[in-house]
Amino acid sequence: MKKKPMIGGQAVIEGVMMKSPERIATAVREPSGNITVRVEPVHSIGDRFPILKKPLLRGVVALGEALIYGLKALSFSAQAAGEEGEELSAKEIAMTMAAAFGLAVLLFVVLPTYAAKFIHGVVTDTRLLNLFEGFLRLGIFFAYVAAISSMSDIRRVFQYHGAEHKTIFAYEAGLPLTVETVRSFGRLHPRCGTNFLFIVMLVSIFMFAFLGWPDLWLRIVSRVVLLPLVAGIAYEIIRYAGNNCDKAWISMLMKPGLWLQYMTTREPSDDQLEVAIRAMESVLPAPEKPEPVTLSTIPPFEGEEREELARKAANA
Repeated sequence: MKKKPMIGGQAVIEGVMMKSPERIATAVREPSGNITVRVEPVHSIGDRFPILKKPLLRGVVALGEALIYGLKALSFSAQAAGEEGEELSAKEIAMTMAAAFGLAVLLFVVLPTYAAKFIHGVVTDTRLLNLFEGFLRLGIFFAYVAAISSMSDIRRVFQYHGAEHKTIFAYEAGLPLTVETVRSFGRLHPRCGTNFLFIVMLVSIFMFAFLGWPDLWLRIVSRVVLLPLVAGIAYEIIRYAGNNCDKAWISMLMKPGLWLQYMTTREPSDDQLEVAIRAMESVLPAPEKPEPVTLSTIPPFEGEEREELARKAANA
């Protein structure tokens, strides 16, 4: 039996983005009530440079590409959902990513690293100092998630996050993608980005514990420089856990990250499930799609493939 392609996703403003190895689809509920879908081909740098698909490296590539595709999907969803402004240009996406990275470094690297110096006179063991810094970082992360989850607009995005997980579960189970079927699944998924961030925090705690206690600026630089390695290790853990979640010990290890998803997901409504299902259908191979291709789901391909899709849409 042919193995199903792995599909991931992301909640966006009034919608869901789904990504298969070949396509990315962003489905958004418009103010009129209609669902608009944009489908694009995936262009991974790993296809041009196969070495980037090796363990550890593929995690860094996946994280970078997820940020780019996620920002593009958010930009499209904001416009489709009736928000003011236009879609972000490539330059604006790069600037947004740089600003987000800078804020993350300030919040999760500089702040806990600086704060840890205040117990330096009480604790002299460098490993204990670094462990304190790591658990402080984890505490800041929990506080950040709790703070944004209390915002009404974010809670609605978290509902779409739950719809995304339920739809992926139904797809992975090989069941029909109907609202009734998808609704029956849970909203906590082992391959969720929330799990990934939680594991990044844990890996960083134990990795940074052995870096000593140099000057503040050197501590900050060392943590930033090692972030790609931390992300690579976390990705491999998530990937392994996602493929072996039937094992009891894996299930136990993943529970803290799953529990955290109670904060980053909410139970979706049926109309939100419809949006997630439409996004999923739009990235599946043609034989798996239960409905004919429509003009709204024709991806921006060129040549014979686009012409064939156009003929199918015209005859639907």
